[in-house]
Amino acid sequence: MSINQKNIKVKSEKDLIELAKKNSNYFAPIYKKYHEQIFRFIYQRMKSKEEAADVTSQVFLKALINLNKYEFRGYPFSSWLYRIALNEVNQHYRKNKNKRTVNIDEENIKEIIEESGEFFNEEKRCKLIETLSKLGDEKLVLIEMRFFEKRAFKEIAQVLNITENNAKVKTYRVLEEMKKNMV
Repeated sequence: MSINQKNIKVKSEKDLIELAKKNSNYFAPIYKKYHEQIFRFIYQRMKSKEEAADVTSQVFLKALINLNKYEFRGYPFSSWLYRIALNEVNQHYRKNKNKRTVNIDEENIKEIIEESGEFFNEEKRCKLIETLSKLGDEKLVLIEMRFFEKRAFKEIAQVLNITENNAKVKTYRVLEEMKKNMV
C-alpha cells in the first residue's frame, strides 16, 4: 500500500490506520477502500438509496471521530466498520420508529427453507416471509448475513463480536425457530 502524501510508504492497513489516528487526512484511503461495501451492507437493510447514503455517511463520520478507540485485535478493520454500520442502521430505525426493511430474493428464500430441512413451495415461502418479519434484530441480522449476504461464520462472528462457534449455534437456533413457524 502506498500513499502519495509526503512520500510516505505504508506497508499495511494497520500502519495506515495508525497514521490516520494521528492525521485525519490519512482516513481518505480507508474511506475509499470501504465505502462501497459498507454502503451495500446498509442498503440491503434500507428502503431507499438516500436513506442508505445518509446512514453510510454517519458510519464513516463515527469511524473517523472514534478512530483513536479502534484497537487492532487480529480482525480486519472492516469488521469494526460493519459493527458501526449495524448499530447505525438499528439506531436509524429506532429514531424514525420505522419497521426494519429486509431485501430478499426468491433464491435466498428457497435456500433458507431447504437449509431448515423443508421442501420449497408457495405456502412455505409465505410462512417464511411472515416469520422473517417477526424476528428480532439480532436474529434477523444472523439470517441476513448468512443467507442473503453469503458471509462465512467467521466473518459474522467478527462483525457481531462473538465467537465463530457462537455465530453457528445462534444461526442454527434461529433456523430451528423459523422451521417451527413454517409448520
